[in-house]
Order: sequence, then C-alpha cells, then structure tokens
Amino acid sequence: MNAIAKLMRPRSVAVIGASADLAKTSGRPVAYLQKHGFGGQIYPVNPRYETIGGLACYPDVASLPEAPDVGIVLLGAERAHLAVRELAKRGTSAAIVLASGYSETGDEGARRQAELLDAAGSMRILGPNTIGLVNLTDSITLSASGALETGELPVGGIGVVSQSGGILGSLLSRAAARGIGLSKLVSTSNEVDLDMADFVDYLVDDEATSVIALYMEGLRHPDRFRRAALRAAAAGKPIVVFKIGRSESGARSAVSHTGALAGADRMYDALFEQLGVIRAETFSDLLDIPAALATRRTLAGKRVAILTSTGGAGTLVTDSLGVVDFETPAPDQETAAALRALQTGDHAVLDRNPIDVTLAGLQPDLLRGAIRTLLASASYDAVVVIVGSSGLAMPDLMAGAIRDSLPGSSKALLTFVSPHAPEITALLNRLNVPAFASPESVASALNAMWKHSESHRRVTLAVEPDPVAPVALDHLPVGSLNEAEAKTLFASFGVPSVRERVVTNAEEAQTAAREFGGKVVLKLLSNEITHKSEVGGVAVGVSADEIGARLARMCDEVETSTGSVPKAFLVQGMVTGGIELIFGLHRDSLGTAILLGMGGVTAELFKDTTMKLLPAAAPLSRDDALTMLQSLKTWPLLDGYRGRPRADVDAAVSAIVAFSRMASQLGERIVEAEINPVFVLPAGRGVLAADGIAVIAPA
Repeated sequence: MNAIAKLMRPRSVAVIGASADLAKTSGRPVAYLQKHGFGGQIYPVNPRYETIGGLACYPDVASLPEAPDVGIVLLGAERAHLAVRELAKRGTSAAIVLASGYSETGDEGARRQAELLDAAGSMRILGPNTIGLVNLTDSITLSASGALETGELPVGGIGVVSQSGGILGSLLSRAAARGIGLSKLVSTSNEVDLDMADFVDYLVDDEATSVIALYMEGLRHPDRFRRAALRAAAAGKPIVVFKIGRSESGARSAVSHTGALAGADRMYDALFEQLGVIRAETFSDLLDIPAALATRRTLAGKRVAILTSTGGAGTLVTDSLGVVDFETPAPDQETAAALRALQTGDHAVLDRNPIDVTLAGLQPDLLRGAIRTLLASASYDAVVVIVGSSGLAMPDLMAGAIRDSLPGSSKALLTFVSPHAPEITALLNRLNVPAFASPESVASALNAMWKHSESHRRVTLAVEPDPVAPVALDHLPVGSLNEAEAKTLFASFGVPSVRERVVTNAEEAQTAAREFGGKVVLKLLSNEITHKSEVGGVAVGVSADEIGARLARMCDEVETSTGSVPKAFLVQGMVTGGIELIFGLHRDSLGTAILLGMGGVTAELFKDTTMKLLPAAAPLSRDDALTMLQSLKTWPLLDGYRGRPRADVDAAVSAIVAFSRMASQLGERIVEAEINPVFVLPAGRGVLAADGIAVIAPA
C-alpha cells in the first residue's frame, strides 16, 4: 500500500495539537473521527491532557505506541514543521497540515513552506492550509470541517478534489442536504507536495468512485494532471471541473493579438477539451452534473421526452433544453398509441411533447407505464420527469414509481422538482434518480452527459496525423522577425503568402507597383514595430503613380509616432474577394495552443475565435482543423452564406495544419507566431497570408 492509499485509508491516526475543547478547531478531528465511526486507532497528542474523548493522550510523537499511518497537524505555521519532522522520524506515511500562514501570505510564508517540505523528507504532505480529507466510503474523517457536524452523509460514487478547504465543506454539506452520495473528498490547498493530479490518479483506481469532481484554482503541474485525466478517460470515469479565474484582464501580449485573444482561462478550456474534461459553468453544476453522470446512463442523441404533471414546468424545461440545442419531438405513432393505451379516461394529453398528465391526477401505474414506454421508444434518447405539486402529498409513492421504471433501460432519466420540495429532491437523489430544483440544471446535466459521450466517441475514433518530414531550417533568423521573414517561415511549412517585394526607396516601390499592376498595399517593414497600422505604417489601395509620395508621407508619420526613421518597406499586391481569418500560436505552462478566428483589424473587437491544444509532439489533424473552422460564427461566410461563393475550405484546413506543424516542429524555439489576416479565397483559389509575426528563440 503506497503513501496516498494509506492517507486515504489509514489504520491509525495521530492528531498533533488535539484539544478537548470541541468549540476549537483543534477539538474537532478527534470528535469527528469518533462520531462518524472510524474503526482504527486514534492517538491524540498534546502534553496538556491525559485523555481526550475517552482516549489516552500522549505528550509527543515519540511517546506514541506505534508509528501512525497518518498525522493530522493542528499546530500553527511557526511550529508545524517540528511535528512534521517528528512524524517523519517515526515512519509515518503522510501528514495533513491544517495551518495557514505559508506561501499564500508572501515571501516569509513561502520560506516556512519550504521548511515544512524539508522537514517531511520522504513522508508525504497534504496541505498546508488544508481542511483535510473525508473518506465517506470507509467512514474516515481526517478533517476539521464544520460540515462534519451533519448527521447523515450519503455515500455514493462522486469523488471530490478541491483546492479550497472551505469549498470542500460547502460541497459536503450541499450534497448531504440534496441526498447526493459522495465517495471521497480531499482539500489540497497549497499543494506543497501532494496536488490535485495525485488524487485524480488515486480516484481513477478507486472502485467506489465513478465520477470525479474538481474545484480548481490553477494547475501547478499540468503534465501530471494531463496524465491523470487521460487515465480517467481510459477508465471511463468522467471528470467535471469548476475552474475559477475567468477574468481576461491580465491577458495581454506585447507583440501579437493572440495573447489578448487567448488568455489564461481559455487555455484551460483548450486543455479540458483535449482531455475530455467537462467544465461546469456554475458552482451548482459541480454537484448537478456529477449526480447525473454517476448514474452511468448513456445518451446516444439529443431527443428528449418530457413527462409532466404541470404544464408550465414542462414549458420551462422545453425552453431550457432548446437553449442547449436539445430536441423535444412529439412521439412517433407507435409510442403515441402505447401512451394512449395507458389511460382509462381522456384526461391526459399523451401524444405530444411535453406529455402532459396534469388532469389525470397522481396515478403511479400511469406514471410507471408512461416512463417505461418513453424509455423504450426509438424516438427518444432521454426522459425528463417533472414532479409537480401533486407529488408533495405522496413523495415516496412518486419517487418509487420513477425508480421502479428504470430497470430494463440504460437511457438517461432525470427529474425536475417544480415546487420547492427539498425533501423530494433528496429522496430521489438517494434512489439514484438525479433530481434538480431548476430547469436550467436539467439542461446543464443533459448537455454534460452529451459532451461526455461525444468526447468518448471522439477519443475512440481519433485519427493520428500522417507523418511528415521536418522542414529544413538551417538559416532561421532569431528574435522578432519582420513581416517578410515571418511569412517566409510560414511559407516553408506550406502557408503561401501574397505577392510582395521588399523595397527601400520610392523608386523601388514604384517599380514593384508597376510590375504588380493595379492598386497595391504599402507597408512599413520593421523587426521592432509589429502593429504597423497604429503608427501610420500601412497604406491600402495605392497606385504606382501615387506610391512615391505616399512612401515619403509614411516615413514622416512613422518617425513622428516612433522616433525612428523607416529603412525598409513592403509592396504587396491587393487581395480581393477573400474571407479574413487569424491564425495564432499561444504557449504557457498548460501547453501550446493554435488559435483560429475572424481576422483583420477587428479581430480583438469581435473575438470570434476558437483554440485547440496541440497533441504531444504532433500537429493538428485535418479533422481538428475543420472542426475549428466550423465552430466559428464566421463559418457560414466560408460555407457559402446566402449565395456567396463557397470559400476554399480545403486550402484553409491545409494552412491550419501547416501552421500547427510549424509550431510542433519548432517547439519552444517559437515564442510567438501569428498570421493576420489570412485571406481564404473562393473555392479552388487557395489561401494567402497577408501579414505575419514571429518571434524565434535561439536554438
């Protein structure tokens, strides 16, 4: 048994700094261990007491009759490391350090945290600044959370890992009130040693856990989390995460638009999408979604039958499902006939959706028959049963009728409890029937079940990109490349550029313009100035006769804005009739992502973008690239919107894959890269990169 397994299921626990005063935090762990039925040895440690809670109390760790599997350290930050060192010396497997005052407080706290880790040696540490852990499966409460004052704590299949101790208590108490069963709960907090990924990895192998719920502030070790999440996906255990910190106020880049368009939180979205992790949009979703997934029922499509005893509530659920693109079709003829055959009168409306039994009264046999018919129907992939006010009179009868209908079908069945009736909600959840107090929660849960089934299919059907020989880059410049150099780099990987020429004076510019014919674009060419339009460094639609004077005026405007005299320019042929996109590369601790979106000068304004993390040491596949294009609001413009010529989507897909291949091959050498705009021309005419940025680090 490894150290984490001993931490989760110890045979003996020492509580360092335990108190006999139950009003104090230090008085809780021993009391909770006793209250919730811990069957192992409990060793309170405090030189001021002889007994605590009827147990012998020891003056120090050295006096303990054996090395405890786990030590709960309740001392302050200035002394906790002393107890940790004593526990490590005795051979304890893991210590839980509750004290605050470590890295969350600044430099001095960080020093204390390093001292704590040093004192532990090879012993594992949970925390510091943690509220501990609760193993409901085995009645083990290694925690001081006040939520453990609750009497009945339902046991179920949802494992919880939280980077906040307070949130762990919140989820524990909320789940108990709603009848939602949990298996294990862990507060990792400062993560000086054991982190979120360690416990995800543990829960993947935990037979009592079928769904993993995470409250995440950030990832200290993304690679470890990625490995654990992939193991969870392979084991068929969905991960649901509520990630805080959605603000993009700090997401800026000095060189490209991509930094502002990507942002740290969107990188988490890309990571979760890559790993098949479901992101909870609201805090309540962090229990609602796992409760639905824990039933292990499947969702093969998005057609939902709604069985209601209250018409208004049926409309609410229908509307909420429509917002997330679920369908509520009327029953097919066979299903409608089977439903009509259930009733003896003509009070119920059983051949439309929602299927309304409002006037039929509370008839358990009718309810059972209707649910079984809908679950068996080929017209529906899921059933939502609405419990109306009539269910208040006989909640057990109503809940039992729903439960009895489940055997024989693997389809998803959820309930919406329309009146304020927390006792009915809790009763249904205890019967493993997901019950929700709002129609929006029903929609969120079904949508998450759909995402989980889709991500499983996507992983199963994933196609590896075809191997491609690396591009020779023997003379790759270093530093911030100018536009011409950047586009030469992009072209070497297969992203073609507009026709252009580097010039240094008016005569050369005029010669190039005459050679290109028609109107041209004149641009400043600089390794230092990347946002050229902001300093007067771009002129569009210039003729050969005008270009000399326009170049002179550009020199004056750029010098006025920047204080430097331009030394080189680009003359480019004009591109017309294309759709503008932006390709970007963004890298942070989570990985390297490709950003795709509507391009041009309004890219940051409209933010019609999508992101995808690169697979390990591989480019995107063509399917990945096409999916990214189709997810844009701009997609209809590429696909022939209202008679517009269809754009060269195939060439756009090839360009996205080529751009990602560049990012994959160069790895950490390419610090930033962006093409904005990329013109996608009408079908058969390809794509053209019209502007570009790249920053290259030394080899």
